[in-house]
Amino acid sequence: MMVGGIAAASEHGHGTLSADAPILWEIPLWPGFSLPISNSLFMFALAVIVLTVFLRIATRKMERIPGKLQNFVEWVFELLYNFVESLTGKYLARRYFWYFASVFLLILVSNYMGLIPGVGEITYDSKPLFRGANADLNTTIFLGFFYSILWFIWVMREQGPWHFITHTFGPKGGLTGFLKYALLPIFFFVGLIEIISICVRPVALAARLFGNIYAGEAILEQMGAHGWLAMFPFMALEIIVGFVQALVFLMLTAIFLKTQVGGEEEEAEAH
Repeated sequence: MMVGGIAAASEHGHGTLSADAPILWEIPLWPGFSLPISNSLFMFALAVIVLTVFLRIATRKMERIPGKLQNFVEWVFELLYNFVESLTGKYLARRYFWYFASVFLLILVSNYMGLIPGVGEITYDSKPLFRGANADLNTTIFLGFFYSILWFIWVMREQGPWHFITHTFGPKGGLTGFLKYALLPIFFFVGLIEIISICVRPVALAARLFGNIYAGEAILEQMGAHGWLAMFPFMALEIIVGFVQALVFLMLTAIFLKTQVGGEEEEAEAH
């Protein structure tokens, strides 16, 4: 985060961090279309590579009596699994833990790679080569909407279209008789609010992650003008913030799935 701020400041020539991530390359796809590669996307890809290589090295030779690296990785994943299970229940944790662990570790590694001192001073074609990945709104929007697509697929898999509609718009609380039908307009209105909430979730996830990481990057940039000693306490704070934001993203995505699916996973487990 800090390095992106330093680099952006040097690029634009003033002390305000730009929210726009510079484009480094454009990969041609077909005539008239290309894929722009920004420095934040490049950093995001590096985070994927770093995480993949580290986990591959740690689990390359699995032993019954694990070494230090394997033991550390198993300990991390055990903590993550227990945490996800406490949020979603056993059934959903077993089915979808792969996503929650992946997104948490990827956001965490991306946040911490943005804190590496001096990285943002490396330039390519007069542009900073690296930038904190989650300090770019495009990255966090991708994470938010990608989760929403997966959420919809998972809900359809667990509930089916008709159950989703009745769960969202139908009567709740086990009401029967006249009261059940009398309150249908209210439940329908509540269902519309829930649909709006579902549509807003990816934007909220993206804005929350971007806002916290971008703000930290901007603060570190300002403190960097006063020397490393002034920056140090804010750097320590951003290490905590980077972890907390990865954890919050995991918690919210897990809770969104749990609240929609409800108790269906227990029924599936019984079957």
